[in-house]
Amino acid sequence: MNLKSCIDRLTAEFVGWRRHLHAHPELAFEEKETAKFVAGKLREFGLEVHEGIGGTGVVGVLRRGNGPMVGLRADIDALPITEATGLPYASTVAGRMHACGHDGHTAMLLGAAKVLAEAPPENGSVAFIFQPAEENEGGGRAMVEDGLFRDFPVSSVYGMHNWPGLAAGQFAVHNGPVMAAFDTFEVVVEGQGSHGAMPHQGIDPIAVSTQLYQAWQLIVSRSVSPTDAAVISVTQIHAGDTWNVVPDAVTLRGTVRTLRPQTRDMIEAKMAERTEHICRAFGARARFGYLRRYPATINTPAEVETARLAAAEVAGGNVLTDLAPSMASEDFSFMLQEKPGAYFWIGNGPAENGRNLHNPHYDFNDDILPVGVEAWVRLAHRALGT
Repeated sequence: MNLKSCIDRLTAEFVGWRRHLHAHPELAFEEKETAKFVAGKLREFGLEVHEGIGGTGVVGVLRRGNGPMVGLRADIDALPITEATGLPYASTVAGRMHACGHDGHTAMLLGAAKVLAEAPPENGSVAFIFQPAEENEGGGRAMVEDGLFRDFPVSSVYGMHNWPGLAAGQFAVHNGPVMAAFDTFEVVVEGQGSHGAMPHQGIDPIAVSTQLYQAWQLIVSRSVSPTDAAVISVTQIHAGDTWNVVPDAVTLRGTVRTLRPQTRDMIEAKMAERTEHICRAFGARARFGYLRRYPATINTPAEVETARLAAAEVAGGNVLTDLAPSMASEDFSFMLQEKPGAYFWIGNGPAENGRNLHNPHYDFNDDILPVGVEAWVRLAHRALGT
């Protein structure tokens, strides 16, 4: 089979799938119609289909011989964003939008499943993993905990994400960390309320919280190596109800991003320690909570090389290996904690005019659908040694 000719013949079908999914977005763990659509296509291709994994996850399996099994993963959920593209296939669901390209990811993996079903590997199996709830809800963890790799014992697993700002059809493959860990925190600083004109009669939790903010930022600038990367962002501050009352308490919430597990451990410990000591120094009390959401997405060396070689076959060697990791996060990391693998980026083209990820003007670039399908097919063959 001439792979490129086959993909060219099917591209209009891939685009139709993608635009259908774009028009019918569903949020995390609500992807019932999306899962039904995916499962239906996989059955049309003649694949073995398993549904309801991790909630609304779907796995299609192509089995040939007794060779190894490779896992290829796409995310299927949308975001709670009101679309502003004005496209003819724009979201038909109010307040819901495929603003991260998961519609494109799903279409590309379906395309690879169709192509591989028509021309399967000589020996080996492919598990096509359609994962729910990537956005904030940990669908990758849910699938793993529901027995994903027990039931589908892959030797390696791969994920691909579109990347605005990277030239359309270009690839980026990272050695080691590619996406950051995602943690959240909440601190309640309890002081003692007072009249705004008589702050000496109370303990001002707002003043204490400013000290906390500065102390936390010094963790990043003075306790994290300059060659490492970390972010502590306070994203919510809630306090007070009127102009002339110093409140009893302040609540601070935010996120921490890290690339290395050791840095993650250190930041959590230092944030807790500084919170306790600073509040005590000013006569206030603190309730500190820290929640580890997603681990860092860390690629393994052999699988990085497999992904790089497959991408180079498609892009004519136009594969970046020195692009900086992103401090955004990805729950494919839960799969990489269980199995060796690689997560890589495919360029979506310019990101100007608000067409970046998680933006109401974003749209997946249909021109890269055949490029992504080819990358998946070539990667599957390389991973299986066929």
